[in-house]
Amino acid sequence: MHRSVSAPIAVSGALCLAFLLAACGPPASSPSTTSPGPTVTSTASPTTATTSASPTVTASPSASSTPEAGWKSYTTADGLTFDYPEDWKITDKAADAAPGGVFLNITNANGKNLADLRTNMVTGAECTVKQPYGVYETQPLPALEQNGTVPRYVFETRTDTTATDPKLMTLFAYGITTAPEPTGTEACPIFHFFNWPPSGAMFGGVYNPFDTTPGNEMHVDTPEVYMGTQEYKNIKKMITSLKPA
Repeated sequence: MHRSVSAPIAVSGALCLAFLLAACGPPASSPSTTSPGPTVTSTASPTTATTSASPTVTASPSASSTPEAGWKSYTTADGLTFDYPEDWKITDKAADAAPGGVFLNITNANGKNLADLRTNMVTGAECTVKQPYGVYETQPLPALEQNGTVPRYVFETRTDTTATDPKLMTLFAYGITTAPEPTGTEACPIFHFFNWPPSGAMFGGVYNPFDTTPGNEMHVDTPEVYMGTQEYKNIKKMITSLKPA
């Protein structure tokens, strides 16, 4: 694993649109401008174009039927279940859900937005522009396999090199995707959707170190540091626990 030089960054409006339904916020460090391929690990830095490492594969943890102490389980009306910290709040936004689907918003105890889960989404996107990218973490999720395709959890970035303000440059997002893994030096916009009957679904959010929700610590640091926080570990654990009910 090879670390890249960090620099102040934030979220591009165009990239927010590419991520579609997730809330946008400005992250705190720049990813490498290229990546030869994602490295599967629990504490990874983006890979670089000048060096490469053999991928380390981390198997997905087996799902437990009973959540551990301090956690609860939630089952959607259309047959998905996941675990979450008992002090986090789930808001059912049924009025904004796709027909026949669900729309859940997950926040922490202080109301900080952490992730959205939506189902029965129409998926598909055009790759109109490619941008430098970074992959900080990736993990296969075999419990969500559909027709031989295994989704994966990812924490990744896209950087708008045309932005003149470093605070309007890079989007960091985490979630589940079945989009092809990027290769080479540039990638299509972030597309955190995965195949799920009858069409598609999404479960993810964005890394926003400048969130000003009262009571929350501001993570104005690098994504590598954020990955070591309990907040990120709980977010990842929640998202990767998703499985059929």
